[in-house]
Amino acid sequence: MKILALDSSGLVASVAIVTEDAMLAEYTVNYKKTHSQTLLPMLNEIVKMVEINLEEVDAIAVAAGPGSFTGLRIGSATAKGLGLALNKPIISVPTLDGLAYNLYGTDKLICPLMDARRNQVYTGLYEFEGGEFKTVKEQVAIEVEALLEEINRIGREVIFLGDGTAVYKEMIEEKTKVAFHFAPIHLNRQRAGAIGALGMELYHKNAQEEAWKHEPVYLRLSQAERERAEKLDSAN
Repeated sequence: MKILALDSSGLVASVAIVTEDAMLAEYTVNYKKTHSQTLLPMLNEIVKMVEINLEEVDAIAVAAGPGSFTGLRIGSATAKGLGLALNKPIISVPTLDGLAYNLYGTDKLICPLMDARRNQVYTGLYEFEGGEFKTVKEQVAIEVEALLEEINRIGREVIFLGDGTAVYKEMIEEKTKVAFHFAPIHLNRQRAGAIGALGMELYHKNAQEEAWKHEPVYLRLSQAERERAEKLDSAN
């Protein structure tokens, strides 16, 4: 079977086509482009390169959130549109799960970080136990200091990855009391290949949905929605 995978949840735009045995293609860009400019041209390029008709795809896996509100909407709309046009199911892969899956097989605690601004990150905690991917802490929006306190309480060696590591590196180095590492550059950002690989596992667990039902997961209100709520509160 073949899965088309999309990730535009953060600064990176990434598209991949995976099978149960191999990643046929992956196109990832992390350079000053908006996802509305890049995602569909990238998809068209890998489809041409591997000489595949999109109707051959069995499902569409997408990083479903949390992440950038604009990026999530673009990825969700692209996946949903393709799913409806091709009559294919959607596999919603939690963004932080997909990011953590980059580090398959490590015996360390995995902590992906996406900058959520306001001194917060989108994060979760994960591990591999006997080759099985497990969630230690469900993805959440949380203050960085509170997250590091929790990691210190758990007391396990940890690997950090994601765009939040660069933003909060000094705080991580100062406040993390357990042994820690930062993932290398080829594994420290979102990759559609990881979304596709994890999506394949979810597909075999019947975790797909009809395209029209798919919605991204934001975890918190957008800035515009927060400002509107604040204005309503002050008016009352």
